[in-house]
Amino acid sequence: MSTAAEAVAKVKGGSFLLSPMGSLPQFCPEQFGDEAREFARAARDFMEGEVLPQDEAIDKLDLDLSTSLMKKAGELGLLGLEVPEAYEGMDVEKKTAMLVLEEMSKQGSFAVSYSCNTGIGTLPIVYFGTEAQKKTYLPRLATGQWLSAYALTEAGSGSDALGAKATAVLDGDHWVLNGSKMWITNAGFADVFTIFAKVNGELFSAFIVEKTDPGISTGAEEKKMGIKGSSTRTVILENCRIPKDRLLGDLGKGHKIAFGILNIGRFKLGVGSVGGMKRILEYTIRYTSERHQFGKPINSFGLIQQKLADMAARIFVGESLNFRTIGYLDDALAGTSWNSPTAGADKMAAIDEFAIECSISKVWCSEALFFIADEAVQAYGGYGFSAEYPPEKAERDCRINRIFEGTNEINRLLIAGTLLKRAMKGELPLMQFGQQVAKEVSSPPKAADFTGPLARLKHGVELSKRQCMLAAGLAVQVLGQKLVDNQEVMARMSNMLMEIYAMESSIVRAERMLEGSHRWAEIARDLTELYVNESWHRVHGDARMLCADVVEGEALRHALAGVKAFSEFHPTSSARLRGRIASQLIQKGSYPIEVI
Repeated sequence: MSTAAEAVAKVKGGSFLLSPMGSLPQFCPEQFGDEAREFARAARDFMEGEVLPQDEAIDKLDLDLSTSLMKKAGELGLLGLEVPEAYEGMDVEKKTAMLVLEEMSKQGSFAVSYSCNTGIGTLPIVYFGTEAQKKTYLPRLATGQWLSAYALTEAGSGSDALGAKATAVLDGDHWVLNGSKMWITNAGFADVFTIFAKVNGELFSAFIVEKTDPGISTGAEEKKMGIKGSSTRTVILENCRIPKDRLLGDLGKGHKIAFGILNIGRFKLGVGSVGGMKRILEYTIRYTSERHQFGKPINSFGLIQQKLADMAARIFVGESLNFRTIGYLDDALAGTSWNSPTAGADKMAAIDEFAIECSISKVWCSEALFFIADEAVQAYGGYGFSAEYPPEKAERDCRINRIFEGTNEINRLLIAGTLLKRAMKGELPLMQFGQQVAKEVSSPPKAADFTGPLARLKHGVELSKRQCMLAAGLAVQVLGQKLVDNQEVMARMSNMLMEIYAMESSIVRAERMLEGSHRWAEIARDLTELYVNESWHRVHGDARMLCADVVEGEALRHALAGVKAFSEFHPTSSARLRGRIASQLIQKGSYPIEVI
């Protein structure tokens, strides 16, 4: 096995915490080839030519228009990127599909319709369908002849998906489904649904239901805070009869489909969030250049420049961590083949390996997008609160992202919980690393141990990893099996893990850009330094507070002394960094680091 292949093979979900800074392989957006960029340019042309000019009409919930635009996307091949070639798809790498998704996410309502259709609506059949099911449905879905939806949530089972009440009973050669599903995206125009129900009230399973099947109907469109142009309805099943061969996957194994597909939806949501961030930043730069107060454009003032720079930093970091995750997925998927009789299961297992990173993408990016939308409202002042200006809609539209694909609270529990479970199974040497860190308290890593143009930042990340391990190790030691029930402690652990992953991802990318003399290398350095400068202290604070959550008195003083041993990271001036970044943003008029 080659050295590169060995490096890929050793990457496991969650291993970023235990590996030396920058030692794991990482895909960066600057590595995209011409073919991927051509796909993304086609998506950009489609959005700028067909979708964005219809922004207002889409948000009036014109389903005929939305359906027409989706079918046009299908004609261009934009719906079949992740469908195997055997079923009229293109089967491109996830990285390429996600580069396209970023472009397709610049209109909130359309982004939701598109992402649902190409992701959770179609991929259950891609990964779990029988050959007959794939031949029947995938060519229609890949070309836009049919559109799809995914029906999991019920009135009484949101995060607790396995608490579903919908039932399925076998009656001769047909399944009979009864129950209802809530908040179903694309329900108003979908031709085919993946619907979850319990067979005989017990075996949680998935089924393919067509809109023309007897007994399926939809309720009225929901009146929502945002994404008003996307269709969201209740799906009602009243003795809905479907052929026996519409069972999707194995009987009683619906959880594998539900949770596996949600992992995919999570990293897709992260990528889509970055697409939204870029559009918001662009019109905020434009507005703050045109808006004058006291005889000057408002983006000449320090606190507006702070907003612009912080927005750009989150875009750079979000893009870096997203494509790092997707690079891992593509490397893992490359070891599977559609020719294998267990192809779907193999590919889903490869994706599940990086469930931690998928959840990080979802949580970090959805919260960064909301931060950016809210800062845009503030930069617009009173106009930001007016529906006549774009930030008002952007903030309403993006609020759902923290609820979609499992709430951010649930995902925080998954991030820390999955890491701990893998450590207990011996899949990650978490305890061994923790023991090593405990020994380093008397001789922590020094700044002089690191080299390269971003050596100081690398040192900061290594210190953060050790603070996280000390605090998390203390929680495991004190709480034991009860740790998973202490949700605030689990959330603090996840916050540290997310910041470590975000900081490291951006440092690796920025350093590569510097080493390659990339056109935008200097602003990449500034964006990364700004983020690490501010984020490092969040990890430090969470480590201290986590210790206080589990011990007190002398034990707490001892624990805090350990955390302090890894705190020799000295900040630089964020104000100077922001000033340089804002100057570049204003000069360019948009986010400057172009991938396509």
